[in-house]
Amino acid sequence: MSKFRKKKKGMPAVNTAALPDIVFMLLFFFMVTTTMRETDLRIENPRLPSASEVKKLEHKSLVCTIYVGKSKDPNRDGVGFNKIQLNDKIASADQVPAFIINARTKVSEAEVPFMTTSIKADKESNVGTITDIRLKLRDVNALKISYSASKGSGN
Repeated sequence: MSKFRKKKKGMPAVNTAALPDIVFMLLFFFMVTTTMRETDLRIENPRLPSASEVKKLEHKSLVCTIYVGKSKDPNRDGVGFNKIQLNDKIASADQVPAFIINARTKVSEAEVPFMTTSIKADKESNVGTITDIRLKLRDVNALKISYSASKGSGN
C-alpha cells in the first residue's frame, strides 16, 4: 500500500471575486449614459410630416419643445387636433411666452441667443394653431424655430 494516494482532479471552482466590481462598473456606466424623458406626452405621438432635407438639432439642452396634436384623453383635455402641450400640461397659445421665458431662466445668459424652439406638430394639426404659436414666439423674441419632420420623400 502506498502512503500517498492520488487525488481525483476535477474542475476548479470559478473565481467570482471580481464579479461585484464588474456589476458596479456596468451599473455606473448605464447610470451616467442614460437620459430620462423629461416630459410625459399628453397628446398622441405626433405623426410628423415628411421632408427631403432633415437636419438634427445639435444642442438638445438648448431646445424648448412644443407639441401640437390630438389629446390622448379627450374627456379631460377636449377633442381636436389643435392641442398644445408645454412641459407636462395642455396649454393655450397665450401661455407660450411664459414657457419660453421660464426656459430662458434655466440657462446662462450667454446661451440664450442659441436657444431653439422646436415645434412637433401632427400632420392633421391646424396651420392656424402653429401660426398663433409663431406670433407668440415673436412677442418674446424667440425667432429661432425648428419644425420637426420625419425623413421621407417630401411629398
